[in-house]
Amino acid sequence: MASSSSSSSSSSSTTSKYDVFVSFRGEDTRYNFTDHLYAALQRKGIVAFRDDTKLKKGKSIAPELLQAIEGSQIYIVVFSKNYASSTWCLRELTKILDCVQVSRKYILPIFYDVDPSEVRKQNEGYEKAFGEHEERFKEDSEMMEEVKRWRIALKEIANLSGWDVRYKPQNTEIEKIVKEIISILAHNFSSLPNDLVGMQSPAEELEKLLALSSVNAVRVVGICGMGGAGKTTLATVLWDKISHQFDACCFIVDVCKSDVIDTQKQLLQQALNKENLHIFNPFLAADLIRRRLRYVRAFIVLDNVDQVEQLEKLGVNREWLGAGSRIIITSRDLHILRKYGVDDVYTVKLLNADNALQLFSRKAFNCDNIGRDYKVLSYEVLEYAKGLPLAIKVLGSFLFGRDIHEWRSALARLRENPSKDIMDVLRISYDGLEEMEKEIFLDIVCFFNGHKLLNVEKYNSPY
Repeated sequence: MASSSSSSSSSSSTTSKYDVFVSFRGEDTRYNFTDHLYAALQRKGIVAFRDDTKLKKGKSIAPELLQAIEGSQIYIVVFSKNYASSTWCLRELTKILDCVQVSRKYILPIFYDVDPSEVRKQNEGYEKAFGEHEERFKEDSEMMEEVKRWRIALKEIANLSGWDVRYKPQNTEIEKIVKEIISILAHNFSSLPNDLVGMQSPAEELEKLLALSSVNAVRVVGICGMGGAGKTTLATVLWDKISHQFDACCFIVDVCKSDVIDTQKQLLQQALNKENLHIFNPFLAADLIRRRLRYVRAFIVLDNVDQVEQLEKLGVNREWLGAGSRIIITSRDLHILRKYGVDDVYTVKLLNADNALQLFSRKAFNCDNIGRDYKVLSYEVLEYAKGLPLAIKVLGSFLFGRDIHEWRSALARLRENPSKDIMDVLRISYDGLEEMEKEIFLDIVCFFNGHKLLNVEKYNSPY
C-alpha cells in the first residue's frame, strides 16, 4: 500500500542525515500513533527526525526543520482530522513536495483518523480548515498565494497510494509500514565498498542455494575458500541485498576471535535490539536465544568460523529458529561446514584475469583503466597475486601514486623479499592448518620446489 516516489532521477545535493521525516499534527497523534511509530523505527535502527516541541512555531519554518526535511530520504505524512488546521504542518507538506520534485525520495501518506477521500477532496473538516486560513489571510496577497500552494501540495500527496489505518490494529499496521521503509532503504542505500569486482555472479549463485522462496524450511549454507578469497565480502554482498526481508538479522564478524558469551551478546543485541545484557552463562544465553528466535524469521551470518565447537556452544541451531530462517557460515575449512550439517556449500573462486585486472586498476589507479606505460608491469603484479582479491588490494594500494621507476623497484623487491603485508595475506590459510597439515604442506613445497604448479597438481591428483 505504500506509495512510490513521484520524482526525477536526479539525486539530492543535500547529504542524508535522517532516514525518515514524519510530518504530523502533534495534538492529534504525538502521544499515540506517532509515538508508537517512532518507537518501532528506533527498534529497527532507522534514524527518524523527531520534531522538538521546543522549536519555535513562527511564520517561516525553522532552519533546523528545513535541514531535517532536506536531509531525509523518506517522508511519512500522518493525516489526522486537524492536520490541515496547522499552518506549520502545511508548510512542512509544501517543503516535502518541493524536495520530492527535485530528488529521488519517497512519501508515505498515512490516514490516521480521517477518511482518505476527505483529505483528497479537501471537504468536511479540511474544507473548514482552509476556509479559516483564507478568511485569516484574505488581506495578505502573499499569504493567499501560500494557501494555494498548501492546497496543491495536500492534493498531490493525498492522491498517492497510502495507508488507511482506521479501524485496524495499530501495532500490525505500524509493522507493515516499518517493513516498507526497510525495503525502500535497502534499495536506496548500500553499505558495500565501491571496489567490489566479480561479485554479482557468485552472489546470485549463493542466493539460489539459500532458496529464499521456501518459506517453511530453515536452511544453512556454508561459504568456503582460502583466506583472502572474499568469503566475508560475498556474505556482505548478500546481506546487503536480502537482510531487509527478515524479521531479525545478525552479522557476526570473526567468530573465531570472540569468546562464546561475547558472540551470544552480539547475536541478541543485533537480532532483537537488546542492549546492556548482563549475561555470564553461555548455557543460559543459548536458552535465551532459543526462546526469543524460535518464532522469528531470522537471517544470521557467522563469519570466519574455525572450529565446530564455536557453533555448537553458540546455540544457533536450525531447530531453534522460526520458519523461513537462513544461516550463512563462512570458513576456510570445508570439514567444519560438513560436520555442522550445512545444506549446501558455496566454494569461493579466485578472480579471473579480467576481474583481477579491474580490481587492481581501482586500487592502483583509482579508475578502471590502466595507463599504457603500466600495463606490462600490472600483469607482472597480477601474476604474483594469482587472483587472490586481498593480495590484489594490498599490492594495488601499495603501488598507488608511485611512478614507473618506483613500480619496477617495488617489483624487484617483491621477487627477492615479498612484503610483509603480502606474506600476511598468504599466510592466513596456512596458519589455519593443523600442525600435521602444515608439515605436509611444507613437505610438498620443498619436494616440488621449482616445478610448475600444473604438474604438481596433476602429480598429486588421485585421478
